[in-house]
Amino acid sequence: MLAGAKMSLEKDKDDRRSADRFPIEREVRYRVLSRKSSTDGESGVGITVNMSSNGVLFTTDRYLLPGRRLEVSISWPAQLNSKIALKLVARGRVVRSEEGRAAIEIHQYEFRTQANQGPTVVQ
Repeated sequence: MLAGAKMSLEKDKDDRRSADRFPIEREVRYRVLSRKSSTDGESGVGITVNMSSNGVLFTTDRYLLPGRRLEVSISWPAQLNSKIALKLVARGRVVRSEEGRAAIEIHQYEFRTQANQGPTVVQ
């Protein structure tokens, strides 16, 4: 039994992630937060690749500089009272960025209700 525990600890030591990631594809909107104002900065859209309680990996059409502070808004699959759309709004820092993808470490988050976009009219 002790040998099994040792193997488990060695496996945990090699894995740098502190939380499991789940493959979730949801629309994400992001904006870079500046030191002067939380409303200034570049923004964009993408799709989440995977998520955990500590971070999000998502697609992006631009390179996001590691260390930059971001706010991401992710459409959430569950609804409040089975009626009201929710979004996850998280703030954190870019920890990795490569062509077409960026990862942030989440520092704070909250769930908010999404505005009802109403019916789509096709002409």
